[in-house]
Amino acid sequence: MKRIAALTLFLAAGSVLAAPFPAGDAQAGKKLFEQNKCNRCHVDMMGGDGSAIFTRPNHKVTSPEKMVQQMHTCSGGAGISLSAQDEQNLGAYLNQRYYKFK
Repeated sequence: MKRIAALTLFLAAGSVLAAPFPAGDAQAGKKLFEQNKCNRCHVDMMGGDGSAIFTRPNHKVTSPEKMVQQMHTCSGGAGISLSAQDEQNLGAYLNQRYYKFK
């Protein structure tokens, strides 16, 4: 229920603010990504360093909202609990590094 409330709040804020993940800290998101070994599944799926999952032509993340949905899917599958702030930080990092959503 907390995730639904956080997602709703995020989506509402995102429609008002120009930048996605406005409360996010990309450096904190990078640290979170590395600490939780987020790329381990990506390496298994894509090979190499796993980053191709973010840049492949048919990637699932086509908007900030879909990124949050995918974070929920991935974190749930990996048994990782993300707070709303973690999502903002991780989203800021992934957006800065790969997606470049405005």
